[in-house]
Amino acid sequence: MENYAETIKEFVENHAAGLTVVLVAGAGVLALRRWLAGGVCRSKARLEGKTVVITGANTGIGKETALDMAKRGARVILACRDMTRARIAADEIRQMSGNGNVVVKKLDLASLQSVRDFAKDIQENEERLDILINNAGVMMCPKWKTEDGFEMQFGVNHLGHFLLTNCLLEKLKKSAPSRIVIVSSLAHEKGQIHFDDINLDKDYDRIKSYRQSKLANVLFCRELATRLQGTGVTTYCLHPGVIRTELGRHLFPTLALWKRILAMPFMMLIKSPWEGAQTTIYCAVDESLENVSGLYYSDCSPKKVAPQALDDAAAKRLWDLSASMVGLA
Repeated sequence: MENYAETIKEFVENHAAGLTVVLVAGAGVLALRRWLAGGVCRSKARLEGKTVVITGANTGIGKETALDMAKRGARVILACRDMTRARIAADEIRQMSGNGNVVVKKLDLASLQSVRDFAKDIQENEERLDILINNAGVMMCPKWKTEDGFEMQFGVNHLGHFLLTNCLLEKLKKSAPSRIVIVSSLAHEKGQIHFDDINLDKDYDRIKSYRQSKLANVLFCRELATRLQGTGVTTYCLHPGVIRTELGRHLFPTLALWKRILAMPFMMLIKSPWEGAQTTIYCAVDESLENVSGLYYSDCSPKKVAPQALDDAAAKRLWDLSASMVGLA
């Protein structure tokens, strides 16, 4: 035993510098991981008797949000395109939350008819709607078209949710105080609304398209808050963070091999879906936000938006264009 102890002592003395580097690096990685994890929603709010609709709730932060809402006692409606995966997710949420009031309804945001059918179902069969969480989205996909001929990212991330929200406004107003939460992204900061080529037919770039759709989310939230003043319906948009979810499935396989290799260590540091859902949950339930509307959040705190996201004229112009595109004008 003494020889073993001496060996350890000799090793530490001979490799003191290297061990110090390892310890400092390890502490740095842990600190970075803790910082990247972001804020946590501390609200203990209960949601018994309330109904929550969450789009894209069968995976990622949508599923984590649904689980949290179910644990708080809400009736949770998973609004999803893939019904098989949605039913599996609903079963898991029921088991993990102990809440049997978790249901699945079909919603394909790439189809305006599907959006209208879903909204009609909610209007006719649900007594109330207290929280609408526009969570679903696509990111950096190829130049695809929706069923109605819109560019896919703008069509799903913005237009589908724009129509859905407008179709459910009366139910939300009748259930007031109620909330609309829109999941946007930090990507809005480099976004522009290409009003003269909204579907990017002249110059499609998947990154430019994604940024446009995320800026549209922020502008929509801002204009919606203005239009809903005095109704008891409040709006919130947010950046959830960089998260390990399926959202990047169209991006990662297209990267060069060396980029994928370099990205692997970073992937271990970024947010988990539970961590990524915290700001959504915060906007949906935190009591301190009851009389706040139209702002942008990240890590469970209000954050400044890009200058182009403060353009009220652009927000109104986008609203009018969107209404025309989805047949509300």
